Amino acid sequence: MKLRALLTKGEEIRFISHLDYASLIERALRRAGLPVAYSEGFNPHMKFSFASALAVGTTSEAEVMDVELEHPMSQPEAWDRLSRSLPPGVKLLRLLPYEGKTKSLMALVDGASYRIVLPYAGTQEAAERAIAAFFAAPEAVYRRVLPKKTREIDAKPYIREIKAEKDGSSLVLQLAVNIMQTGSLKPAEAIALLVENFGLQTDAKAANIHRTSLTCGGHDLFALLPADG
Repeated sequence: MKLRALLTKGEEIRFISHLDYASLIERALRRAGLPVAYSEGFNPHMKFSFASALAVGTTSEAEVMDVELEHPMSQPEAWDRLSRSLPPGVKLLRLLPYEGKTKSLMALVDGASYRIVLPYAGTQEAAERAIAAFFAAPEAVYRRVLPKKTREIDAKPYIREIKAEKDGSSLVLQLAVNIMQTGSLKPAEAIALLVENFGLQTDAKAANIHRTSLTCGGHDLFALLPADG
């Protein structure tokens, strides 16, 4: 039996790494006393995994996790135990038991959506022109600076949709990205590209980024579980 869980990553822990987030969840699973299965070998570890790592500084309402159990337990009991054991900044939004084989979450997920709030003194029309210029360009090269080299990435295949809405002194962007075998583009990189190459007048470093969904083929990851789950 497995559990698929939908978790948050709140403001309290937005600046911890994905590995640290996973460690928080592992400790919560221990506190909850769930019968989590372990791998075999000299260094056994809990069998749980996430769909897609979240960038440091990003909050989320869409952290999807699979946990394998040694034996079945009821959904209400698992919900109560886990939700009581989670640390500040993590909430349990959904929990679904299932049985049967399914692809790993990392193999399934191919899309992510974000809500991004930026300081903005320009007009809605100016923001829309910058976005339109991006989609009209034959390519949009982002230079990702790595510790030992700089890698040039064409962002066009990774960005599915960008919508902009002016809200007072802020600009709210709805960003949908593709997650591919070759990788993806971080929301912060997408904003930096719009600022540096396409004239969006904002401070990219001041972006408040929040993940709103992870999907496979446009479908919710919970909808893809075996029918008898």
